[in-house]
Amino acid sequence: MNRSFPALLLFVMIPVLTFSQATQAKYGNDFLTTGSGARALGMGSAHAALTGDVTSAYWNVAGLAEVETPQIMYMHSERFSGIVGYDYGAAALPLKSNNGVVSISFFRQGVDNIANTLNAWDRERDQPKQDVESYITRFSTADMALLFSYATQKSEKLSYGASAKIIRQKLGPFAEAWGYSLDIGVKYQADFASFGVTVHDITTMQKMWDVNESAFGDYEAQFDSLGASLPTGQNEFVLPSVKLGVAKLFPIGGDFLVSAAADVDLLFENRQAYYINLGRMSVEPHLGSEISYKDVIALRAGVTDFITDPVSGFSVSPTLGLGLKLSSFVLDYGFTSFAGASSDLGFTHRISLRFDI
Repeated sequence: MNRSFPALLLFVMIPVLTFSQATQAKYGNDFLTTGSGARALGMGSAHAALTGDVTSAYWNVAGLAEVETPQIMYMHSERFSGIVGYDYGAAALPLKSNNGVVSISFFRQGVDNIANTLNAWDRERDQPKQDVESYITRFSTADMALLFSYATQKSEKLSYGASAKIIRQKLGPFAEAWGYSLDIGVKYQADFASFGVTVHDITTMQKMWDVNESAFGDYEAQFDSLGASLPTGQNEFVLPSVKLGVAKLFPIGGDFLVSAAADVDLLFENRQAYYINLGRMSVEPHLGSEISYKDVIALRAGVTDFITDPVSGFSVSPTLGLGLKLSSFVLDYGFTSFAGASSDLGFTHRISLRFDI
């Protein structure tokens, strides 16, 4: 028996053995749905079968096998009119010893300058304290992820890969969490189209929360007055999700290339805010297209976020994008509304820059 098998089995079973002491987290890693790279956003996040650069570590790690030269990328995105900042950086390196490619990716979503008003309320007078600003402190929250990825080609048509994922979440001085899991991906290039499959958190992510009780020491009376108890740490688990994709390229003449892609995300958290629900499974479609000229400039469009709301009904979020390649640099821009074309929650602007060494 391969000696690595017992170690792999233990890695997979540790989260399972602790489920009896853990709580299922719905939207547990939702900050990662912003993804990597502005090209994908402009195409409605339909990228599982199309990806083939350093961003593949997120969309479909198997796509890393198509990276032929070292690549580095940085991306910045803002949501809710700049309140939420999102940063992504990655590097990929082809290995000379075999057909494999390794990469490292870092994601961070943060909200800064959050007002802590727990000590600013006068309970006896039932109104803010005098000189209330002197009782208000500020803190930040951050969600971070680190991916270590490897992919290789089994044949000219088939590639596969895996990513070890570490999650770090911090809520100011009050609480923090660590989590870990594994993503896998497969990509197959048929004669008529390409297909991609990604399984996020295939081992089921286990997150361990720790609450800094001393940070709440001065606020125990406020919690008591509300009939609430101080928060305590607990373990959470995030169920696996599946991303299925198909893409087709249509050359037009010798200068133009049209790319069409469609993805379907399968989530098993009993989410209700999706147009297609089958029991506990939610189905989230993504559609995207791109037309490029001489591999220099590209225009993109897509749709994502197929959502049903009891008040506003059914809505989708259209996306737009632009790409420009200059020598070894690739600059991409993506745009979408947060929750539909008529939403008042602001817009998402994403800019990414890739350098091929």
